[in-house]
Amino acid sequence: MEAGLGVEIRGATKRFGATTALDGVDLTVQPGQFVTVIGPSGCGKTTLLRLVAGLTAPDDGQVQVGGMSPRQAQTARYLGLVPQSPSLLPWRTVRANARLLTDAGRRSSAKSNDRTGLSRAETDDLLHEVGLGDFVDAYPNALSGGMQQRVALVRAFALDAPVLLMDEPFAALDEITRADMRYLLLRLCEQRAATVVFVTHSIAEAVMLSDRVVVMTGRPGRIQADESIPLPRPRRPDQEETTEFFELETRLRRALRAGAA
Repeated sequence: MEAGLGVEIRGATKRFGATTALDGVDLTVQPGQFVTVIGPSGCGKTTLLRLVAGLTAPDDGQVQVGGMSPRQAQTARYLGLVPQSPSLLPWRTVRANARLLTDAGRRSSAKSNDRTGLSRAETDDLLHEVGLGDFVDAYPNALSGGMQQRVALVRAFALDAPVLLMDEPFAALDEITRADMRYLLLRLCEQRAATVVFVTHSIAEAVMLSDRVVVMTGRPGRIQADESIPLPRPRRPDQEETTEFFELETRLRRALRAGAA
């Protein structure tokens, strides 16, 4: 994977009619950082992610990805998005779903010098790495929810994008599967140099995954706190039982309460 790009958000405000979803948000994500955004429901976390993805534009302020506008970064295939739902196409196999965005990008890049993502062999290797080697020819209806979300992760990583945007990708999973996916994501990210912006409601998940955790206020969304997570990497399950982990959770929980007040 290509080295990550930085994300710069300055004074970003987004309104929907009379409702202000985000109000003057400033956030810098350094290349290669894993930054998680948490906050109360409706605080604008997904809206913030959509601004970075180029799916919507701020009404005020500026968003840049590696010095480019989000639309330019999107066109250059510098952005990979993992949504809440895997959104797999039921008539395509696991391999075909994992290759969907990459193959579409290759077709549009056939006469240009744009990036084209992982090769088919590399994508197959990644499917094997996440435990789907025996299911490459299966269809989504034969997969569990966790397996479908693994395909969605591979689909994003197959783009070889330097920036990955993840919107509560594990929210619909049971706790055991969610923990497994957490460590799978850690393993994939630690093998690569991508910049990650991750949205979750889980404080424990935020602490375990992140270099920094950004806490947002209730609507209109503003930055309430920006906490560094000094846990050593590679992250291990036994770190979740340490005093340091508990103290970090407590600090974030207090920031959440203060932002919701």
